[in-house]
Amino acid sequence: MGEIAVAKRVDDSDFTQHAENVAIAQGENAVAIAPTNPAVSGSLRDAGSTTKSKPHSPSILPLPAWLKRPIGRASQVSTVQQIVKARQIHTICEEGRCPNRAECYGNRTATFLLMGPVCTRACAFCQVEKGRALPLDPLEPEKVAESVKLLGLKYVVLTAVARDDLADGGAGQFVATIAAIRRQLPGTEVEVLTPDFWGSGGNQGQRSRIAQVVAAQPACFNHNVETVRRLQKPVRRGASYERSLQVLAMVKDLNPSVPTKSGLMLGHGETETEIIETLRDLRAVGCDRLTLGQYMQPSLAHLPVQRYWTPGEFDWLGAIARKMGFSHVKSGPLVRSSYHAGEAE
Repeated sequence: MGEIAVAKRVDDSDFTQHAENVAIAQGENAVAIAPTNPAVSGSLRDAGSTTKSKPHSPSILPLPAWLKRPIGRASQVSTVQQIVKARQIHTICEEGRCPNRAECYGNRTATFLLMGPVCTRACAFCQVEKGRALPLDPLEPEKVAESVKLLGLKYVVLTAVARDDLADGGAGQFVATIAAIRRQLPGTEVEVLTPDFWGSGGNQGQRSRIAQVVAAQPACFNHNVETVRRLQKPVRRGASYERSLQVLAMVKDLNPSVPTKSGLMLGHGETETEIIETLRDLRAVGCDRLTLGQYMQPSLAHLPVQRYWTPGEFDWLGAIARKMGFSHVKSGPLVRSSYHAGEAE
């Protein structure tokens, strides 16, 4: 799902401390894992941003200064935690301990994680727990809506784990939650960040599930390609580049007025040429909005970081995206899928 994630506990105490520091991206002693297989970038403009280590023996290196950030006001974070935990629902902001969460809460935005914290897929970059998913909570839509009202949120993003165990892939839960929020707060806008809804029925089944969500008229329909074409298999197990592009194309075909969005995490070994090719592919299916952020390895069980892209490089890529016609671009090391989601460009 592309959001920054806090690592699961591992036996190596040094790495555990590293993972927590990466997750909150703060503090003078924050550290980062060096790649076991350094990437060759399409640009040598910033050769120092590629880290190196011996194969199978990652060393701990200082986290780049631009990835260190204070967690924000504790009062804003604790208020959301109390409301969410009391209702036994989830936000990706809290599950992933996103470094932007206090800022987003202060701007009255949040991203709720629907259908439980267990995913039926096992993407190699994502910290969300994998395994047998939990039964749906039929009261979840109303619980989320009540939380939105209590928090006074003006813009909400609904995301979810992949639920390949459900006949509709969870499309109905998205629709029910959107409806519940609108009943309680008609003026609150709702964006969705969905899985690919692939499952039984092939392309037609996928289109039917997507159509359910599009019919609910979200403020924006977001589905992330996550990485470039070449790196899809090692990064996104169970997903595919073409299938993700197809999701975005289907949304536009079903309702051209619904804005679409997608995002990439940089740092898996992609080149500048491959990134630009991906941006062209997104524009070719009518994708309107874009997020570009830095991947950070949550634990030893996840893919190592191959490169830390600099803030200047993110600015450069963002400028290219705008020239390509993306109407809303957020590009920076700490940018995540829902970062400043409710803002105009």
